[in-house]
Amino acid sequence: MRVDNFCVIKKTMKYDNFPTTPGVYLMKDKHGVLLYVGKAANLKRRVGSYFNRSHEMRIESMVSQIHSIEYRKTESVLEALILEAELIKKHQPPFNVREKDDRSFLYVEITNEDFPRVLLVRGKSSIFGERFGPFVSAHDIREATRILRRIFPWNIHTQEKIGKGKRSCFDYQIGLCPGTCIGALSQKEYKKTIGHLVLFFKGKKKRIVTELEKEMAQVSNALDFEKAIKLKRQLFSLRHIQDTALVSDSSISVPDSRFQILDFVRIEGYDISNISGPSAVGSMAVFINGKPKKDEYRKFRIKTVAGANDVAMLEEVLRRRFTHSWQQPNIILIDGGLPQVHRAEKVLRDFKIKIPVVGIAKGPDRKKNEFIGDTSGHNEGILIKVRDEAHRFAITYHKVVRKHNMFHS
Repeated sequence: MRVDNFCVIKKTMKYDNFPTTPGVYLMKDKHGVLLYVGKAANLKRRVGSYFNRSHEMRIESMVSQIHSIEYRKTESVLEALILEAELIKKHQPPFNVREKDDRSFLYVEITNEDFPRVLLVRGKSSIFGERFGPFVSAHDIREATRILRRIFPWNIHTQEKIGKGKRSCFDYQIGLCPGTCIGALSQKEYKKTIGHLVLFFKGKKKRIVTELEKEMAQVSNALDFEKAIKLKRQLFSLRHIQDTALVSDSSISVPDSRFQILDFVRIEGYDISNISGPSAVGSMAVFINGKPKKDEYRKFRIKTVAGANDVAMLEEVLRRRFTHSWQQPNIILIDGGLPQVHRAEKVLRDFKIKIPVVGIAKGPDRKKNEFIGDTSGHNEGILIKVRDEAHRFAITYHKVVRKHNMFHS
């Protein structure tokens, strides 16, 4: 995974020949200048998506300059993420760093304390210790560190609290803390774990595996079977990295400048639920970085619309929503067709707000999802999940309101 070994990369513009494995890809112009570095869960599908669909102007500009594409396979998306960061740091490709200064990127920093901590920091200064990055997506590196901490449990406690706890912390009980809270391991043992984490960020997973296999053989010969089992589990986790949380961001959508500038992507999904008008309600479901943010869901009882008029009810819900100072979304998702989308766009114009609106209709046979509006740069699978969640939330609230009205009418 080291950049020095990048001679193994193949050059081609025939993306049909790309493998379907995780990896990184480098896009170059006719002069050999590197334009963009990206990661993928499926190299063939990801690279192909640049050429078989339309995109926003910035992406189209980049695609028009591509003359050759190089790729390198990795064993996991997590390793692709780290290699991507290493290449961005080395080459500073214009389409990776444009519109985003260095202070906006996240870095992983491993402190130089007696019991090092692993921190996510921004900016260039390195006052704490060894640093890895930059990582373009805050969501991805947060997920990556969550995955890595299960393989290499690390300390989160400040140095004055090391070994001072009367009881183990919660992280220790779920396998994320190595026991520094209660002094369960020596500084030497802990730094061995941190050393392996550093090697992983440097792309030396094979060396880690070799060292762990050697140590497992030694403790087995010494009849320390408990330690041997622990090492065996660590080896298994390292060889079978469960990084599905990174796949959804990497395998479907094309990089979008909006996704790179922001630390998160907020999608709001709206639906109306009513039976011929009575007890009509509306719902707002919120997804951030592809995951539901349920504490930000909102429900609305329809107040101004009589009869069964979903379009007018949607307008009421949106007008009420945008009178609040809630965080504005990057995209609005409507469970409905063209009339609902047009009405939502009208509300946004009235509020002088520019936010893309996408509708999902069931289609003539009620079995196929038909997208209305521009979905380029967005994971359509995520959009469907948002639609389904808004629908579920609306129906649940509608049942509650209808039941209440039945007993109080």
